[in-house]
Amino acid sequence: MADFPEFMNAKLVAEYLDLNEKKVYALANDGLLPATKVTGKWLFPKAMLDKWLLESCHNGVLNDRLLIAGSDDPLLQCIVGKMANQLGSTALVGYTSTGTRQGLAMLSKGHVDICAIHWGNVEEASLRHPALLQQYPGHKNWVLVHAFERKQGLVVSPTLADAVNSRSIQLHELLSPRWRWALRQQGAGSMRALEEWIHGHGYNMAMLNQVDCCNSERELASAIAREQADIGCASQSTAGEFGLGFIPLCTEAFELVIPKNIYFRTLQQQLLQSLTNSEIQAHGDQLGGYNFIRTGQQVWSAN
Repeated sequence: MADFPEFMNAKLVAEYLDLNEKKVYALANDGLLPATKVTGKWLFPKAMLDKWLLESCHNGVLNDRLLIAGSDDPLLQCIVGKMANQLGSTALVGYTSTGTRQGLAMLSKGHVDICAIHWGNVEEASLRHPALLQQYPGHKNWVLVHAFERKQGLVVSPTLADAVNSRSIQLHELLSPRWRWALRQQGAGSMRALEEWIHGHGYNMAMLNQVDCCNSERELASAIAREQADIGCASQSTAGEFGLGFIPLCTEAFELVIPKNIYFRTLQQQLLQSLTNSEIQAHGDQLGGYNFIRTGQQVWSAN
């Protein structure tokens, strides 16, 4: 083993793993083998290959780690917080809001274990979500699990919400330069929802009076609660968490992308079971906007 270099070509990898060279190329092209393309040729770091081999063993070697990235959600944050508190120092459980697209990119590179996504209204999720996943290397090793449905819309101050509901302010008037917008980063599912709504009114994002770019729904809601902005796009549960007003735009599917080879690990299964917990769902009902009718269902898997 010591004779193999730190970086190997496909021929050496085939010898190292005792595989056919064509199989090595196929695994690399599907994003299943850790590799990088330099001047059109694949290079494989030996250290990453060794880690991949260990991860491929029964249950893997990182059973004490669960890292989640992707879309932001208050109820998922609550679940992760409870898990981390219960596990103490016996395991690492973390959740970082990166937005849907960056989370998928991180999952495809093996930096995280689960990616949370939402990408449009619930009626189209069965087509949109698989189409989105297939844009990323490694998707053939992924399964998609439905977490819940949730309301997505405009988060505003209670006063502004009352004005819209009483029709003293028309909904499309919120697009005028008078109102200060807090927006999410590009690649976030809430930005996709907002763009679709704005385009439906004949506007584009550049016409909004943007005063902030927020990397999470909580950061966005905080800006509105502190009166640093007037409007942003996020879930009803985020508005409820901050005591803000909410104007619904759509219902969306919030789903979890999990690699098949780690799907049955203890921490992954504990997370999925927590979604069906009656106390967790009651907390979701308090925040508002959730529907748990299909929670836990596997909705897609690559062939």
